[in-house]
Amino acid sequence: MFLDRRTFATAGTAALLAGCATTRVQENACAALPKVDVDPSRVIRTVAGLRPWRARGFLVRRDPLGDKALVHNYGHGGSGITFSWGTARLATDLGLQGHSGPVAVIGAGIVGLTTARLVQEAGFPVAIYTAALPPETTSWVAGGQIMPSSLFRESAVTPEWYRQFDAALDYSIRRFELMKGDEYGVRSLPTYIETQDDEAPRYMQRAAVGWRHLPRGEHPFPLDRVVRYETMYVETGRFMQQLMRDVLKAGGKIHLRKFATPEDVAALSESLVFNCTGLGARDLFGDTELIPIRGQLAILAPQPQVNYAFTGRAGYMFPRADGTILGGTFERNQWSTVPDPQTVAGIVESHRELMAGFRCAA
Repeated sequence: MFLDRRTFATAGTAALLAGCATTRVQENACAALPKVDVDPSRVIRTVAGLRPWRARGFLVRRDPLGDKALVHNYGHGGSGITFSWGTARLATDLGLQGHSGPVAVIGAGIVGLTTARLVQEAGFPVAIYTAALPPETTSWVAGGQIMPSSLFRESAVTPEWYRQFDAALDYSIRRFELMKGDEYGVRSLPTYIETQDDEAPRYMQRAAVGWRHLPRGEHPFPLDRVVRYETMYVETGRFMQQLMRDVLKAGGKIHLRKFATPEDVAALSESLVFNCTGLGARDLFGDTELIPIRGQLAILAPQPQVNYAFTGRAGYMFPRADGTILGGTFERNQWSTVPDPQTVAGIVESHRELMAGFRCAA
């Protein structure tokens, strides 16, 4: 089973909804939300990112590499932001025990940066080696919702992996909770999801707070089944910039370098290496289970009054200070990072139709 934001989604905060005055019966009543102004003229940029997906989910494992220790931490699918702190914790617990001396991290996406920060918090000097810096990383263009998505195939994972999943998600959520605010661009939002599920699926339960089906009088969407709950969202550009500052301020070094073979990695001076290369681990370490899942986004000009998120058949909408994110594609084995104009136009049109069908708006 693929876990995809087009099917499943996020959360709801406190009292956001205000009733619309009406003389109709309750079935036709409406609780208002601000409409997103969806028009092609308001698209400020389009992007395509490649999710590093594995049927068996993320990989956190320690291997020998010559006389070095190599700890893998990659394969997060569409959940790199969500699990970044958590798998970094699993990886550093696995690698740092009994270690002394400097540490290397390969990769400067969200997983590499969080791993580097936990290495520093444990008292070790760290150097990041990366072929690309933000904003040229997949994490930079991620939607930033804290919710497991597009991560694994249920029939392929084991109970032991699920224990890793639970521990990583719990730790990530606690770290993001501590980082809420403008400095890191983390906040909670009410989220509306089109779903038939009476309860939050198992993999969503830790992140989805207050899962509740809404009668038609409590939402404006032109949909039969809507759930409201609350989860966190990350403005990824701001978050990663601040995280890089934190790494450098704590004495970390960042080196632009590309590795072609495991032998290149083994030639590093550090005796402990964390592999956070994402999709790059396919070629570098021969993990052919890794495939790209392309996601395309249209970003609208910001709309500060839109203070909720949505996921459903129309795709997903996440409001951020740097733009309103419209997305929802899940394209297997597509390697191009060039947005397809026709696909992007379809994303915009599906959201325009959704907003046009609002039964009332604030």
